[in-house]
Amino acid sequence: MRKRILLIGTGGTIACEITKDGLKPEFSAEELIGFMPQLKDICDIDCVCLFNLDSTNITPAHWCGIANQIRKNYADYDGFVITHGTDTLAYTAAALSYLIQNPGKPVVITGSQRPVGFDGSDAKTNLRDSFICACSDKLCGVTVVFDGKVISATRAKKIHTKSLSAFESVNFPYIARVTDGRIIHYITLKQTASRAFFDSVNEDVAIVKIFPSMKASQLEKMLDGLKGAVIESYGTGGMPLNSLEPVLESAFRRGVVIVITTQAEHGGIDLSAYAAGSELKKYSHVLEGYDMTTEAALAKLMWIMSITQDAEQIKRMFYTPVQFDIFNPDYMI
Repeated sequence: MRKRILLIGTGGTIACEITKDGLKPEFSAEELIGFMPQLKDICDIDCVCLFNLDSTNITPAHWCGIANQIRKNYADYDGFVITHGTDTLAYTAAALSYLIQNPGKPVVITGSQRPVGFDGSDAKTNLRDSFICACSDKLCGVTVVFDGKVISATRAKKIHTKSLSAFESVNFPYIARVTDGRIIHYITLKQTASRAFFDSVNEDVAIVKIFPSMKASQLEKMLDGLKGAVIESYGTGGMPLNSLEPVLESAFRRGVVIVITTQAEHGGIDLSAYAAGSELKKYSHVLEGYDMTTEAALAKLMWIMSITQDAEQIKRMFYTPVQFDIFNPDYMI
């Protein structure tokens, strides 16, 4: 039987046209399909255009809107393809992994580095590969499909602003590759738990990047009013605690939860490796991001803190893996 796939358009470069102000998303989801009538040889396609935005303008409310659209249409389709701008695609992909858990069907996010109507655009290849993946019986869950790579949505990161090979899988192998219309599977995806949809995230969470001239007063302002923060530390988790620790202690007394990640793209963190980071392990409100991407750590903490404010429950949920998002050698659930 032919698969039935829902295409959800959200804008991005893939849907852009040239305007007097530069590239701007203009094409609807239906118009994108119009550039590739051969897609209808792969499956039956319905389209919905939720919004048409440059992805720099995508917010958590949009994440929830996409998840809700899939939730409403879940029973009627065999898979879903979401077109999205590349700049914040990794954030949306990670967020959808927490808002849509164990879906049992493929939820594929893609985009392009060049608009669909441009010569040499990667849009048509990425769309074709995404629909092939959305029709697969061996793929489920949320994935990013880009330049032939099938990446777990919690591991995707944009690593290049111009190259057509814009996304990489961080600290985790590719789920699969798409070559000449065929999927080469590396990891078997199976639904291991009941399907669960969530409809909100806590936006009182932010990313803070440590830098050499950071003053305690600057960090204090950055953490003011937050419920949680993802701090991008140096290397394996080093921070200038001599100057910043009093600010962190004050934040912990207010109940702020801190996740430590790294500014390095690969390798993850280990707070025990250096004295400059090991002191943080004594605080119950500090969570180690281990090998997570910053995008996934942010989205996961936002999702968790929309459910609970209890420190122990937050810790348990954060260290419980969701779609390959974390490997924690010390706290296996």
